[in-house]
Amino acid sequence: MKPVKIYTTTYCGFCVRAKDLLKRKGVDFQELDVTGDDDTRTKLVEMSGGQRTVPQIFIGDTHVGGYSDLAQLDKDGKLDAMLQA
Repeated sequence: MKPVKIYTTTYCGFCVRAKDLLKRKGVDFQELDVTGDDDTRTKLVEMSGGQRTVPQIFIGDTHVGGYSDLAQLDKDGKLDAMLQA
């Protein structure tokens, strides 16, 4: 399974939803909390193509996007393949 990284903040409801979706699927992930971490937040904006919101999710080297993007991949049946590829 490809490594999954999720960038979050402590006050983000969509972050909780994204982590719950991944946990339900049995996916191990690395959570990186950017609450109050301006340097990491700046790096995240660069890595995500300018996205300033959280969560931002990466599967392997691929930027998936936020919770809505992750949920849509799962709904479309594409998430499992992406995790395994």
